[in-house]
Amino acid sequence: MSAPLLQTTELRLSFGAVVVADNINFSLHEGERLAVIGQNGAGKTTFINICTGLIRPNSGKVRFDGHDITAMAPRAIVRRGLARSFQLPQLFLEHTVRDCVRLAAAGRLGRLGLWSPLAKAVPESEIEHVLDIVGLRERGDELCESLPEGQRKLLDIAMALILNPKLLVLDEPTSGVSTEEKHGLMETIMAALDDRKVSAIFVEHDVDIVTRYATRVAAWISGQVAADGPPAQVLADPMIRKNVIGE
Repeated sequence: MSAPLLQTTELRLSFGAVVVADNINFSLHEGERLAVIGQNGAGKTTFINICTGLIRPNSGKVRFDGHDITAMAPRAIVRRGLARSFQLPQLFLEHTVRDCVRLAAAGRLGRLGLWSPLAKAVPESEIEHVLDIVGLRERGDELCESLPEGQRKLLDIAMALILNPKLLVLDEPTSGVSTEEKHGLMETIMAALDDRKVSAIFVEHDVDIVTRYATRVAAWISGQVAADGPPAQVLADPMIRKNVIGE
């Protein structure tokens, strides 16, 4: 098997007496679609915050694509190829959909500045392709504030995909989206990831979404990975059904 795309070794982090990452040894390989599940406070978001540079662990290492990224700033980690979308989309609401993607692309290339016109920062074809694969091309000239929540999520993901990541971390991509729209949203996301050949980690609470779209599931309990494997295996585990799913 090839070397892991993402690997953590003996990650530990505590806030006072509360342990939120307890000796996490974990690896993810290229092409995987990993769902991270767990009750609130189990350590899911802490783990992805460590991996994306928003929090530094007390001890342990994070390696991505063969490089130690433990002490890197989030921007440096993004440039290595590890991007993230957020539970609450991080958008420039006063700008158009198309310009939000342009801003992200220009930031990736270091072409933002007083003397660097945004419209010339990146090839228009690249912007249009990313908007097309998330289904927002026809809304490209609309202000972001006009978008419903599901499309705001897709725009946030488009802004991450324009960074050309190898791995995209999605923090609760279906939260705030109606039950009727969740599967359509995930179908669009997965097709976009396939188009860009991007591996993914997504935090999710909806068991049906996990079952349908994950190739692997990691269940967190009290700052530890309590189970890790194929969705059918993990979701059938009596301990996971009781302590994570709540049955």
